Amino acid sequence: MKDYHKILVVVDPTSDKQSALARAVELASKNQASITVFLSIFDFSYEMTSILSGHEREAMRQGVIAQRRAWLDDILADYKDTGVAIDSEVIWHNRPFESIILHAIEGGYDLIVKGTHEHDKLKSVIFTPTDWHLMRKAPVPVLLVKEHDWPVAGKILCAINVASEDDDHQTLNGKIIQHAQDLAKKFDAQVHLVNGYPGTPVNLAIELPDFDAHTYSETIRMQHEQRVCYLASNYGISSDFCHIKEGLPEDVIPELAEQLDAELVILGTVGRTGFSAALIGNTAEHVIDSINCDLLAIKPDGYKSPLEEE
Repeated sequence: MKDYHKILVVVDPTSDKQSALARAVELASKNQASITVFLSIFDFSYEMTSILSGHEREAMRQGVIAQRRAWLDDILADYKDTGVAIDSEVIWHNRPFESIILHAIEGGYDLIVKGTHEHDKLKSVIFTPTDWHLMRKAPVPVLLVKEHDWPVAGKILCAINVASEDDDHQTLNGKIIQHAQDLAKKFDAQVHLVNGYPGTPVNLAIELPDFDAHTYSETIRMQHEQRVCYLASNYGISSDFCHIKEGLPEDVIPELAEQLDAELVILGTVGRTGFSAALIGNTAEHVIDSINCDLLAIKPDGYKSPLEEE
């Protein structure tokens, strides 16, 4: 995989503590990378002030942007001795996720880093948070940062899918592991693989009296175990670091991340959009609220953001 030479950090305008920026500085110092700190702001009330002229509204917007730039400069002052090149960009845009993704595409960034926190489950269905939009639509890897340190000799957990043997899934699995191994070298971490496999369908046991549920389950487990261990061996990963568990990925991954006290979970996201994605979501979106560590979402090769096509 290529190193992260240009990192785009999305700051939280509601907090003076910027966990995403701190993590990005750690990454940048290991990659000799540069950082752009990005803030997209919008206040609908400024657009609705009909008694003001267009020129006056623009002056008010620029005043808010100037205030935010000054606020950012104060935050960045704490990082001036890190040796990392950091600049900042504040823009006025009514769709933050769109401005972030377009800036990442136009600027040729290698990674988007953003702090995250638990979402209200109901609002997550009706009003999709920026995090979800970034995971679905950003063509570059997205690192969502939580309040969990990256200790020396920590653990990086790769969520892989071996249920399908098609080339696209295999390539994405490899891409996830390569990202993990590159980070592991830089941060002296261990790489672990996790895979969840489906349990025995209840209806089969009911409808087929002679159906042997235990044998079926063992066969599925062994099949997944063989595929995971084969994949691990291709990348020099010990079978001791392969974890195959029965259950849905969104249950298995957070559970193992907690057991291992993982610093980072890496998984692939296919970028579904539209009504079905809002209702169903995907593994990355189910996992994000359930883990207490960072999450790195990787897109398949050849993925194009829907924003590039608009």
